Amino acid sequence: MANPDPFRTYLDEVRRKLATDVAKEHAYRGALGGLLEATGDGIQAINDSAQVACGAPDFIVLRAATPVGYVEAKDIDTSLDDAARTDQLKRYRESLSNLILTDYLEFRWYVEGQERERARLGTVTQDGKVRSTKAGLQDLSDLLRRFFAQEPPMLGTPRELAQRMAGLARMTRDLIQKAYKREGKEGRFHSQLAAFRETLIPDLEAEQFADMYAQTIAYGLFAARVRAPGGADFTRQEAAWNLPKTNPFLRKLFNEIAGPDLPQEIAWAVDDLAHLLARADMSEVLRDFGKATKQEDPIVHFYETFLGHYDPQMRQRRGVYYTPEPVVSYIVRSIDHLLKTRFNRPLGLAEEDVLILDPACGTGTFLYFVIQEIHDTVVRERGEGAWNSYVREKLLGRIFGFELLMAPYAMAHMKLALQLQDLGYDLDGEERLGIYLTNSLEEAITRAETLGFARFISEEADAASEIKKQKPIMVVLGNPPYSVSSANKGAHIERLMDRYKEAVRSERNIQPLSDDYIKFIRFAHDRIERTGYGIVGMITNHSYLSGLIHRGMREELLKSFDEIYILNLHGNALIGEQAPDGAADDNVFDIRQGVAVAIFVKPVERLPDRGVHYADLWGVRDAKYSALQATDISSTAWRALEPRSPNFFLVPRDTHLAREYRTALSLADAFVLSSTGITTHRD
Repeated sequence: MANPDPFRTYLDEVRRKLATDVAKEHAYRGALGGLLEATGDGIQAINDSAQVACGAPDFIVLRAATPVGYVEAKDIDTSLDDAARTDQLKRYRESLSNLILTDYLEFRWYVEGQERERARLGTVTQDGKVRSTKAGLQDLSDLLRRFFAQEPPMLGTPRELAQRMAGLARMTRDLIQKAYKREGKEGRFHSQLAAFRETLIPDLEAEQFADMYAQTIAYGLFAARVRAPGGADFTRQEAAWNLPKTNPFLRKLFNEIAGPDLPQEIAWAVDDLAHLLARADMSEVLRDFGKATKQEDPIVHFYETFLGHYDPQMRQRRGVYYTPEPVVSYIVRSIDHLLKTRFNRPLGLAEEDVLILDPACGTGTFLYFVIQEIHDTVVRERGEGAWNSYVREKLLGRIFGFELLMAPYAMAHMKLALQLQDLGYDLDGEERLGIYLTNSLEEAITRAETLGFARFISEEADAASEIKKQKPIMVVLGNPPYSVSSANKGAHIERLMDRYKEAVRSERNIQPLSDDYIKFIRFAHDRIERTGYGIVGMITNHSYLSGLIHRGMREELLKSFDEIYILNLHGNALIGEQAPDGAADDNVFDIRQGVAVAIFVKPVERLPDRGVHYADLWGVRDAKYSALQATDISSTAWRALEPRSPNFFLVPRDTHLAREYRTALSLADAFVLSSTGITTHRD
């Protein structure tokens, strides 16, 4: 039992402050800080007004500079029931594993978000005095002793770690937003945002900047912790040293934004995140997650779990969905086959002149499978001993990925670095992986020479611009985001989109053509045309295959590509798709919009027999996964299509009455006035 004298001293101080009748919440903080430090061995209770103004709890409780817990104080006689229901306390309970909520007389202790214990020192009487009880003193003594002794649990599952990381990353984001609003225009965060806008993301908003900042810190720490031996002593200060050299941009950026100059009002949350990672069993995180599904990559599953807790709406806004591995495998193996059979590349993807780009690479799943396919070919054809020199001389310089979101960008670097390491390649050198933080749909512009913080951001942007403009990319593949309300409205991509929109300019609503997935198809289309030959392989929303508004897009694709392969995976719950036999039809993703694999082939010389090849894949999800895993483009049961003007449908259509249909009177000619009428929306 702690000596009760500090508690009596504390009560006397509270009584004196209360008697003045003008004391507010902050007036009691000194007394509370003194109580915490007097009753805890080696305890330091930090109450920093700048931290509190940015959204930190009133007290950060440390022992030997390591976070022990947090205390949030409300004014005396505030209803703690009401306080516990506020958004502020909800955030704290989700993010902070050891927390006390108090009104200076009642104390509620929360562990992992759940209330564990209460203690009440006393009550305020009607005449404004504090009446204490002996039992209350002992109860609080016991509560604080257990609070100080609370050991954060070892985090042994990926889900636990992802959830806790998400809470602290969200807290960090909120702290940065508030710090940004409080500082002047010459402040640290304003200057850094200006540098990002100038060199990398011109339309970056302050809220998005705070999000990028928080995710950089969270996933920079995570990537560093993966490489940190042991980990029990892992700290923010040593994290930059453990970040892989294959990602020099992240190393520099992390050191700049999370290094020794990080403002203290942010640093406490970052240090808590580092402390959280120090207690994580990383071998378990990387080993067990997702083994029971067809989505077997633990790193990707970790990110998906993180994102679901960090910002569930971001998935919807950005169209962020993990691509199931059987889908990726089908596309990669099919492209490898086409390179061998259509482009005279006997080694397929392993040929050293085949440059490959994933313009929306996310966590790097497609590039991971590309590297695996190349590795298998090299080992089969040249032996295991040829692999290391091949990676250094013929692989790293021709595989590229673009990603706009910081967390998947960092995860992709980490994932591919781990893959190469597992395949036996020594990553101690200075080579970087060709994954860049950039917006694929923004024009490639080489920036003027800059200084300071903007310099290494500019270097990243310039490297991406060179790939966009100059590299003869031969393969573009991936799973681009779906977002009909596209945020990508730059002049460059809008100019490219004119070609798809020209045939339907007179239509009333051509908004569906502005969906992000169509813009990425257009980006890939343009990139292959500028090379002069190549392959596009993507899985996307399947609406463009038959939508009337997409007819100009389909016509342009047919003009450019000699061979088009469409594997319609269906799964469109929005229109209640069912298999032809009436059985259930599942989506390969956890989404309602139907999808299709499209592979567009533009050979070096035009083929005499150009054609469109189509196949359906119906059924439950596992059956689709099994079929995709067992086949590629060479073994799929294709049927030939003959898309015709004016609609150029890329799905089968019964056209035997088409000529007669076109002779009939058009409704547009029959009615002078028209409108869209009643439309359904959220039913």
